[in-house]
Amino acid sequence: MKAKAVMIQGTSSDVGKSMLATALCRHFSNAGFRVAPFKSQNMALNSFVTTSGGEIGRAQGVQAEAARVDATTDMNPILLKPKHDMMSEIIVHGKHHLDMTARDYRHKFVDEALPIAEAAIQRLQEQYDVIVLEGAGSPAEINLKARDIANMKMAHAADADVLLVADIDRGGVFASIVGTLALLDDDERARVKGIIINKFRGMKELLDDGLVWLEDYTGIPVLGVVPYMNVQIEAEDSLALSALRFKKPKRDEFAIDVAVIQLPRISNFTDIDPLMDEPGVGVRFVKTTADFGKPDVVILPGTKSTIYDLRWLRETDLDACVLQHARQSKPVIGICGGYQMLGEQLLDPHAIEGDGRDELGLALLPITTTFVGEKRTVQMSGTRYGTEDILTGYEIHLGRTERTADCAPFLLLDNGRTDGAVCEHVLGTYFHGIFHNRAFTRELVNTWRTQKGLAPLSEEVQSEKELREQAYNIAAEHFEQAIDMDKLYRIMGLERVMQ
Repeated sequence: MKAKAVMIQGTSSDVGKSMLATALCRHFSNAGFRVAPFKSQNMALNSFVTTSGGEIGRAQGVQAEAARVDATTDMNPILLKPKHDMMSEIIVHGKHHLDMTARDYRHKFVDEALPIAEAAIQRLQEQYDVIVLEGAGSPAEINLKARDIANMKMAHAADADVLLVADIDRGGVFASIVGTLALLDDDERARVKGIIINKFRGMKELLDDGLVWLEDYTGIPVLGVVPYMNVQIEAEDSLALSALRFKKPKRDEFAIDVAVIQLPRISNFTDIDPLMDEPGVGVRFVKTTADFGKPDVVILPGTKSTIYDLRWLRETDLDACVLQHARQSKPVIGICGGYQMLGEQLLDPHAIEGDGRDELGLALLPITTTFVGEKRTVQMSGTRYGTEDILTGYEIHLGRTERTADCAPFLLLDNGRTDGAVCEHVLGTYFHGIFHNRAFTRELVNTWRTQKGLAPLSEEVQSEKELREQAYNIAAEHFEQAIDMDKLYRIMGLERVMQ
């Protein structure tokens, strides 16, 4: 039997669609349904690697985990990763397809992309009981709507009931809902079966009159008002950086001050999230020399364009700050593109990263990177060199890096290769998610504390799996308490079995 489908669409970007879709995935899984997430087209620099080595949007990887199923490329068949100069990498079913400008994508590729997305959703509906679709941006962008394959076209393809979500935290919530509905075609508007107001702070009673008016005016039920939810679930894209940046803004409040260089094309910045959970650790995202200060630790994160961001580092003089920090024997960590920057040379003979010009790196590690056409996307595990500690992570990169001098690797991988390099206080690795190995991160933090003459923290930490499971269940409970779930089940034509 064809799966039931519900689609979360928003009145704009960043209204909380990904979080609500994640909560729904966990709810339906808890309710005993086989559930899968879906987003036809995702534009994000935070990506996820499936067990088969396919690259999809990180949000769909997280939602699959919340649904307790293995993520597949059918769950996000088309991923756009911005590079530079209005150019994006187009990833189709987890593999590099081509690089294309926004104009060419819209006018030349959308017609090819639509049947790919439709076939993916049809396969999912044959395998699962419930599909939770997530839209992108707003379904009512007049200049984009005719060739928008992320919203109503997918709702039609999946025969999905649409829940329209608006963010009250930014203001103008009633106007945004009514305006969105007014700009939809009749058949599109007919698919909107419920309204959700998200990120509410305050007394719900103060909204009651407005909710009654909204239902009368639109003829669409308000399923609920979801209070602001600060649940530790990974963010989808760099829109969330502003929120991350101010989680721990005052460096003097924390024993350990970590400065993360906010590269213009930063990617997979969710790598940093676990550090924000560590007691006494403050994390700052830094874009200027004025912001740099005197951190205890500097992290160069991943980037979609290593060479361009290395040039930016020099243009802003932040390279000098990093080098001065290293000369003081303070820790520097590079992840993926940041690891490549720490080396001696970056060679681009086929103009894969940019204009074909080679670059000198920061020379903090004796490594050379050569950019090649084949992207490596794989989940991996390995043993930390010189220890018995097993660490897990995933790789997403184009470069091939070789150590050029006597320098210890960071990891001995299960497949016999080595990863990364460690030279005294400088560490580089291709492993995304390295800090999600919570015991390793606590040991690292204690090393930094010892260097400052501080007492170490307890070595007892919850595992990443435990923390994520807690977050998914909290999100589901939060959603269930705020939403009229009986009405949602009736809308979807599902039989609700009380757990």
